[in-house]
Amino acid sequence: MSSGSRPGAGDGALIGLDLGGTKIAAALVGPVGPVGPGGPNGSLGTVLARHTRPTPAGSGPDAVLDALAAAAAEVDPDRRASALGIAAAGVIDPRTGRVTSATDSIRGWAGTALGTGLADRTGLPVACDNDVRATAGPELAALDAEHGSLLFAAIGTGVGGAVAVDGRMLHGAAGIAGHLGHVPSPQAAGLPCTCGATGHLEVIASGPAITAHYRRLTGRAAQRLEAVAERAAQGDADAVHAITTGARAAGQALGGLANALGPDRVVVGGGVPRVGALYTDALAAAFAAELMPPLRGLLPRAPLLGHDAAVLGAATLTTRLPLHHPGVRP
Repeated sequence: MSSGSRPGAGDGALIGLDLGGTKIAAALVGPVGPVGPGGPNGSLGTVLARHTRPTPAGSGPDAVLDALAAAAAEVDPDRRASALGIAAAGVIDPRTGRVTSATDSIRGWAGTALGTGLADRTGLPVACDNDVRATAGPELAALDAEHGSLLFAAIGTGVGGAVAVDGRMLHGAAGIAGHLGHVPSPQAAGLPCTCGATGHLEVIASGPAITAHYRRLTGRAAQRLEAVAERAAQGDADAVHAITTGARAAGQALGGLANALGPDRVVVGGGVPRVGALYTDALAAAFAAELMPPLRGLLPRAPLLGHDAAVLGAATLTTRLPLHHPGVRP
């Protein structure tokens, strides 16, 4: 089977890898059924082994690929897996298996041949996708409707997302579909974005952005969102304002996107919503205020799965995306 061909039904164990800027998570996953309606537990398989290690983010793409292959070997010493799926940071094109764009959180990551590079190192066929789309896959699978639609936002160090319409995850040109952090936001007007533009959602709604907004408001030092949240809980009005501004910006953007896409389910995950009701209530109110009448009653929900969501979603990529094989160039 050549690079880019689709897998068959697939039997046996699978490896799921989740690559972030600081950590690699790996899991050996029991047999995965066809991804479709009927709930996540029925289609995702069971985690049989886990492993984590630091990402050698400053050492270049070859070192990262080597670390990924080592993590895969760690969870599958008996070579039970028939394929490997990877959920990776950056803009990933699953058809070519390449990283088409990336921030500097992993040095030199843009342009990396992720699919074939990892296949060559592991001897396994590899499916790859953006980390947020991979995590959103089980959420789509859990929808009751065969042609369900999903809007998924991951709000943490950045703002990522995934969009599925009528049962199909959207990838778009170069794999860029779903990058919700780069839609315009009135609350971010004039603020520079890491992508080179200004006024994007990520620079007002992400964790570091909320922290930076608090510093702009007060001139006081705050290194992390947790510190801002603690001050908000103690009655600091500026901390409350910074958090709710980020939440309202996210809710407004998601509400507008919901009108455009008509999702059956809207999911908001990531570290920032863990701030609590101050954040989630403000986001939900701003979201509801944007909705057209047919969508009224739609509410943002928390993710269905916990800390294994990314590796389980990565494993299921092998059932629905092109496979890249050892020794076969894209």
